Amino acid sequence: MKLARTLAAGAALMSAAGIEASGRLAPKPDWSTHDMPSQEGRIVLVTGGTSGMGYEDALALSRAGAEVIIAARNPERGAEAIARIRESVPDAKVQFEAVDLASLASVRGLAERLNERLPRLDVLVNNAAIMAPPERGISADGFELQLATNYLGHFALTGLLVPLLRESPDARVVSLSSIAAARGSLNFDDLQAERQYDPYGSYAQSKLAILHWVFALQRRSEAAGWGIRSIAAHPGVAVTELIARGPGLNSEFGRQWAEDRDAYHSAAQGALPTLYAATAPEAVGGAYYGPTGDEERRGPLGFARTPPAATDEADAERLWTLSEQLTGVTYP
Repeated sequence: MKLARTLAAGAALMSAAGIEASGRLAPKPDWSTHDMPSQEGRIVLVTGGTSGMGYEDALALSRAGAEVIIAARNPERGAEAIARIRESVPDAKVQFEAVDLASLASVRGLAERLNERLPRLDVLVNNAAIMAPPERGISADGFELQLATNYLGHFALTGLLVPLLRESPDARVVSLSSIAAARGSLNFDDLQAERQYDPYGSYAQSKLAILHWVFALQRRSEAAGWGIRSIAAHPGVAVTELIARGPGLNSEFGRQWAEDRDAYHSAAQGALPTLYAATAPEAVGGAYYGPTGDEERRGPLGFARTPPAATDEADAERLWTLSEQLTGVTYP
């Protein structure tokens, strides 16, 4: 089956149930980085900001005047990303912090450094991800690698940075899901895919977990008065390095992707839902933003359709409790 058909089938399973868009101000369909308000004085952390959409986030936010911290695994790629940003934005306030989201010790180390030196954190963009490695990988803590990198690492990092976020007058946590979440399910009996590993199934599960967590975090923020907007976004299908670093360009999936890539949009376009959620005054806590055309693979910005599975609050609470147990991070 062509990738386009697979994505279309996934989109067909989506529903507008869950996060209700009615009565909320929808984004301007042609919203772009030109519509971003000044980010002067804002402190932003972007995970996975050395390439792809994370890099585009860091570039656009630097251009808007924010102090940007790129957090990623490879310091050399971090230095290259910072040099590229400064070529476009000579006065950019951008720096690199090393973190491996698949290591809870590394996540704790980053959180400790930031809590020691930052007065606050205004925006946390949970962008880093891996997609469908052919063989089941294991994190430093023994978790399935996609769940660890895409979800558990971000769950832990965000929890550890809640004190800094609460110091901001307009705190936002923007977490990246995917249209693949519509094909996902939470397999609590084999969450780590120890019995059976399906690369794409595990990826979809990790992105569904992110949606559950985003909505649960918003409920907690509202109930406890944290003042944090928790927002989900997805890029549609953008041309990035995710395929090359995951299933590989020579895989069946990679070949199908290459055949259809002219139908997808750029990393800069894919970053727009995230940038809207991170900067637009009217962005709604608990909402889900993404492209609205072409089965949400690309198109005008708007409210994304939420998979019905992501609206099950019982599953969300079960996942939250389990995530605290697995990571050892309890939100304050």
